[in-house]
Amino acid sequence: MIFKRVNPGRPYPDHGLTAAQWADVPPTQVRLDELVATKTELDLETLLDEDSTYFGDLFAHVVRWRGELYLEDGLHRALRAALQQRTMLHARVHDLQEASA
Repeated sequence: MIFKRVNPGRPYPDHGLTAAQWADVPPTQVRLDELVATKTELDLETLLDEDSTYFGDLFAHVVRWRGELYLEDGLHRALRAALQQRTMLHARVHDLQEASA
């Protein structure tokens, strides 16, 4: 199994982070099997594109909410890592509990 599970959509409230605010979150490593995917569809062209991060963040975006890690953005990067038999992914992790407290 690649992910902990697949959830159709985001169960957490809107965090309101912009791309610039995501860029301020330092990347860390997360285990693929601890992530809950929030997207159920994949664009195969993006997955296979060598330069798929050209216009986006180099790191996946993960939201920690109620003890779960939700993969908000970066499904293609995570699947590419799994296909390369890696168990870890570099991601920016935003802790929604801390931000909303």
